[in-house]
Amino acid sequence: MLYAVTDLETTGGSIKNSKITEISIFITDGEKILDEFTSLVNPEQPIPYFISQLTGINDDMVEGAPKFYELAKQIIEFIGDAVFVAHNVGFDYNVLRSEYRSLGYEFRTNHLCTVKSSRQIIPGYASYSLGKITDELGIDLVGRHRARGDALATTELFHLLFSKNYELLNSFIQSDIIPKHLHPGLDFDAIEDIPKQTGVYKFYDEESRLIYIGKSKNIRSRVQQHLKNNKSKKAIKMSKEIVRVEYDLTGSEIIALIHESNLIKKYKPQFNRQLRKDKYPYGLYSFEDGKGYINLHIDLIKNRQDPAITTFSNRKEGVGFLEKAVLEYQLCQKLTGLYPSQSSCFQYHTKECFGACIAKEAATDYNQRIQQLIDQLNYELENFFIVDKGRNKDELALLMVERGTFIGYGFLPKQYNDQSIETWKEVIDHYQEDRDIRMIINRTIRIKKGIEIRRF
Repeated sequence: MLYAVTDLETTGGSIKNSKITEISIFITDGEKILDEFTSLVNPEQPIPYFISQLTGINDDMVEGAPKFYELAKQIIEFIGDAVFVAHNVGFDYNVLRSEYRSLGYEFRTNHLCTVKSSRQIIPGYASYSLGKITDELGIDLVGRHRARGDALATTELFHLLFSKNYELLNSFIQSDIIPKHLHPGLDFDAIEDIPKQTGVYKFYDEESRLIYIGKSKNIRSRVQQHLKNNKSKKAIKMSKEIVRVEYDLTGSEIIALIHESNLIKKYKPQFNRQLRKDKYPYGLYSFEDGKGYINLHIDLIKNRQDPAITTFSNRKEGVGFLEKAVLEYQLCQKLTGLYPSQSSCFQYHTKECFGACIAKEAATDYNQRIQQLIDQLNYELENFFIVDKGRNKDELALLMVERGTFIGYGFLPKQYNDQSIETWKEVIDHYQEDRDIRMIINRTIRIKKGIEIRRF
């Protein structure tokens, strides 16, 4: 594998508006430098005075230098299939991409950041800025804030990281969306403009058919993962068909889950059927044994027709929940499936179980505590709002349950936080409850992560 260690000097400003004034690239195999490309670049605009003071590059120096479009083909060929490496790669990589985009070309390649890599491979330094970390490590940095000096110092830092743990270093390589693997009609600029917020995203094909719906706490990142995914034939097939991406921000993760569930049921997108994997495949179930004791156990939801009391993303999560419930409600390990036994459970001998496992405790007493747990996980006949983060800092997300039935959700300006319940009800859009929504709400109530439950 080859690496293209790069540094750019620019006119400053935002990534989209910065123009390159100097570029330096060192091709390395991780141990030695194999080739170098360095050039001043005419940015075709004045270089701000404070930038000239910082870099030493002024308008006179770049006046006779090649413009970027004159170097563009040479740079692409020089980098080839090498991994793009830079110190704070997000800046250099995206400035270079912006320059190519202005020429109508979509430059994308795998890339790696030596700042993030250094923090993991050589932890414990006060600062990982290029000047300070190279000084701490005894790496010469001749020509600070000039492309060649910074690129050469970054290359030496990269060699050090490579020698210490090249496998861990390579694990930090970030893949990127490769345009040639995707539909030519997909607007990559629109993908970059998707916010890094919680919401639901929708993929459309060239005939404007809705082919996939998903949700994420970071919808831009999740959409990009789909477009990079080449791990299965179905994922590749879907990514090649995507022409347009739309999204709905929700702020709240529970509202995103419910909105996603509603949309999938309404539109039945092709690839949701093909790629669907249950997020919560395990459920908690109860039954009464021959002696009248209520037993709890975890089972795969697909094996059952009856609704689960609550759901889990995996069996381990379910077992952890039951272990806590046994302690909190003084339940029997045997009757919760945690201690298979023909006689008493282990905790009976330590006097933490009252003997339901051997019918020593009355079934009515034991079942009362079991029912308390089930009631806590259920919202039958309850009236409440789940209050969560809104789509921006000035609003709250509300989910409403009345008389034990999901009513709907909406968004409330924070300035009305102390208003009457009737005011809150006015912002709620009504939706039909179903089994999936009930499971989502049950799970949210159980976990209570980042939400408030306000009863009325």
